[in-house]
Amino acid sequence: MTAGGLAVPMHEYWLEFTKVAIAHLLAVASPGPDFAIVLRQSLTHGRRTAIWTSLGIGTAIFLHIGYALLGLGLLIRSSELWFTVVKYAGAIYIAWLGVQSLRARPRSEQAVVAARVPDERGAFAIGFLTNVLNPKATLFFISLFVMVVSPHTPKAIQAIYGGWMAFATAAWFCLVSVMFTRDEVRRRFLHYGHWIDRALGVVFLGFALSLALASVK
Repeated sequence: MTAGGLAVPMHEYWLEFTKVAIAHLLAVASPGPDFAIVLRQSLTHGRRTAIWTSLGIGTAIFLHIGYALLGLGLLIRSSELWFTVVKYAGAIYIAWLGVQSLRARPRSEQAVVAARVPDERGAFAIGFLTNVLNPKATLFFISLFVMVVSPHTPKAIQAIYGGWMAFATAAWFCLVSVMFTRDEVRRRFLHYGHWIDRALGVVFLGFALSLALASVK
């Protein structure tokens, strides 16, 4: 293949892809708002809701990749106003999730069954917004495409990198959803669920504070 008129060996793209995949794997596996919301959805509403939330998170990656490829991410990074808007929107949304979790009450098995479960669209939207409104995710993808991906890499190849990251993100959180909706975990949740919810509420508020204090540097 060629880039800027120069032939680029295919193995160079594989090497670059490997770097991108490893960096993304380390980022997606680290605890953050995405993991916390999937955990909460798994324990509170079950596997179906958690998986739809995971798909929403994975789909949100395409938005990050889109503005990274178009160069719009650099605008957010270089503009204090736009970065502030993004980070406070994310902080408010994550804080709202935290308050909802802190309000959790003890529940019985019947209460869990009777509880209002988000539909597929609602669960998807929760995952999508949790990821999109996280300015640290914004900075991660901007930095990844600036520092790891060569500017000579064709946009089509970069889009393939993005497609892989979206797929890997959704797959990882779907796996988390399955692991935390196993029968044994669910049974334990019936006894300690409200405390887990409240603990996650504190975690969400901590993330919200971290987002509010985030800087572009």
